Amino acid sequence: MKRYRTYRLSLGWQILIGLLLGVFFGVIFYKNNTAITAMQNIGTMFINLIQMIVLPIVVSCLTVGIASMGDIKKLGRVGLKTIIYFELMTTIAIALGMIVANVLHPGTLIDIHSLHGSDISQYMATAKTAQHTGIWGTLLGIIPTNIFKSLANGDMMPVIFFSVFFGLGIAAIGEKGQILIDGLNAVAEVMFKVTNWVMHAAPIGVCALIGVALAEMGIGALIPLGYFVAIAYVTMAAFILIIMGIVAKIFGFSIFDLLLVIKDEIVLAFSTASSEAVLPKMIEKMDKFGSSQGIVSFVIPTGYTFNLDGSAIYQSIAALFLAQAYHINLSIGQQITLLVVLMITSKGMAGVPGASFVVLLATISTIGVPVTGLTFIAGIDRIVDMGRTAVNVVGNSLATVVIGKSEKEFDEEKSKKYIASFKKKKPVEEAG
Repeated sequence: MKRYRTYRLSLGWQILIGLLLGVFFGVIFYKNNTAITAMQNIGTMFINLIQMIVLPIVVSCLTVGIASMGDIKKLGRVGLKTIIYFELMTTIAIALGMIVANVLHPGTLIDIHSLHGSDISQYMATAKTAQHTGIWGTLLGIIPTNIFKSLANGDMMPVIFFSVFFGLGIAAIGEKGQILIDGLNAVAEVMFKVTNWVMHAAPIGVCALIGVALAEMGIGALIPLGYFVAIAYVTMAAFILIIMGIVAKIFGFSIFDLLLVIKDEIVLAFSTASSEAVLPKMIEKMDKFGSSQGIVSFVIPTGYTFNLDGSAIYQSIAALFLAQAYHINLSIGQQITLLVVLMITSKGMAGVPGASFVVLLATISTIGVPVTGLTFIAGIDRIVDMGRTAVNVVGNSLATVVIGKSEKEFDEEKSKKYIASFKKKKPVEEAG
């Protein structure tokens, strides 16, 4: 019997093809309302499928992980380490963005009055609500009064808060809680299986989301701000390869091994501009990468709110870009103040829709930049958002390894085997 060799494209390649098709459809259907509506709905359906999976995985994995820790002192130590690490990396990201903007001066080459403005009314409304709430409102919002309401609304931090205490409660009752652990483990396994099914739709979702972004905006909108976008992307790449590379080296592993393992998730996060799109697979992969389930289940969901390195880089570059475009010369003291304000504001806006843009709205007034300036970069926000989302995903995966190693809860042998499986060429499938 003759045997035929068939080649199957990996998910990463399928997503890349979807991305390219999305660019093609976005260009040919520019301002075509019928096509835009169709692509918008298809993209939304894919994101909704992912959101359907996210919270059941977070609740089941985090609860089981915390129950396996079983020690509130250990949890407190891990939590403190995680927050300090997030704060350090975010601060470095803001500082890097400011240094690059000061050296390359992207705003001085722009005639701000020649740019076409975009509608930012939705961000203005969100910013007013978030500022009115403030830091204390954000802290109070972490504690759920009704966990089912938080689950229904998709509020990540209240769900994490509840899951942590639920896990500690299960650990406290000993053997009686084993039935809950077994049940939640089964839920996690089922949801990971569902995730694999949903991922088959990723190329279609990516094609639709990229297509609608370009069809609404047009390639022409990128040209005047191309230098700004290029600087943002180069800075983000440098942050991953240099800053994160150094951190990885300090903790005894290679950033390139990590990037190899999560390459499909990076492409998906980039294409959809949605961190949630890869959260289920990130939890699954980082567990296999070697960090303990408790560390992974706690660090990744928390990082989605507090460890936004890509967003921090964008915010600092964008703030100085606008200041330069308006010919506002900032002293060293003013720039240090800007850094501190960005650090505080970014945490205060954690979990707010369109957080990066809202943070800029709340920040630029402190350096004398008119709020109307943001209308000129709103059009390309989606394009930059793709890059900063990818950086956020890499940053959170790095954090799980760093915290895992610092707690001596990292399986080196398991990690080496998992990395090796990606370095080997996948066998060619044969069909008879």
